[in-house]
Amino acid sequence: MAGTIVATDTPAAGGRKPPGRAGWLLLAPLLAWLACFVVAPTAILFAYSFCQRDELGFVVWEFSWENYARIADPVYLKIFGRSLWYAGLTTVLCLLIGYPVAYYIARAPASRRPTLLMLLMIPFWISFLLRTYAWISLLKADGLVSATLEMLHLIPEPLEILYKPAAVLIGLVYTYLPFMILPIYTSAEKIENSLIEASMNLGAGPWRTLAHVILPLTKPGIFAGVLLVFVPSIGMFAVNDLMGGGKVDMIGNVIQNQFGQARDWPFGAALGITFLALFVISFWFLHDRGEVKRT
Repeated sequence: MAGTIVATDTPAAGGRKPPGRAGWLLLAPLLAWLACFVVAPTAILFAYSFCQRDELGFVVWEFSWENYARIADPVYLKIFGRSLWYAGLTTVLCLLIGYPVAYYIARAPASRRPTLLMLLMIPFWISFLLRTYAWISLLKADGLVSATLEMLHLIPEPLEILYKPAAVLIGLVYTYLPFMILPIYTSAEKIENSLIEASMNLGAGPWRTLAHVILPLTKPGIFAGVLLVFVPSIGMFAVNDLMGGGKVDMIGNVIQNQFGQARDWPFGAALGITFLALFVISFWFLHDRGEVKRT
């Protein structure tokens, strides 16, 4: 007896069923939060970027491209270049330091992983300012680092590293290193041991296995970590102010100054929109090449 074909509302293979009313209700709080705290502020910033400022520092709602034209000034282009350089160097150092740590945690016995992850997250239990001031105490001329190196006769005189570019770089790497480790750990944890064993059994050494098996499988985590480190480190200003002593200007410091001391909100808004464009370009550059994948 031939079976009867019953029509159902199940989507075809490969298709996706649109969210129903219940799905939209569940999404409503997230959409409202995004609208209030992401879309609306960005729209206001975008509108301010085309305004002007009068002699008293008040915003005048007159359309002008002048703020974006000012960004082409060599001074600000140099600051943008310096910000990109520091952000890129921070990202590379975080990747070189964080990848082995993330892989070690991912391949550790399951019973030890929660402890290792907790040790990684402990710094987040402490205020960011307290951690930064702790680094200042360590890196100052009479701090622990300099005193230890002098005691070991590795340096002839106190080490002058605080309020210099090296101190800013140390602070940036320390701040964003966990944001590189966690996405890579998530990808590395999914790698089956059988794939690594098969590679070794087929004659591939550790380095070839790393290059042709492990790295390709952890690419989603690597590029997620690159985005999480590179983009916010461009706009970081607190580390630069505290550990750089205000001597290492980055785009975040300039934007903060425009909205604060300079009271030039339209120009600060133009700098902020330009910074946002850098993020969009960075994300598109990775996504367009298929490096950012859904896991």
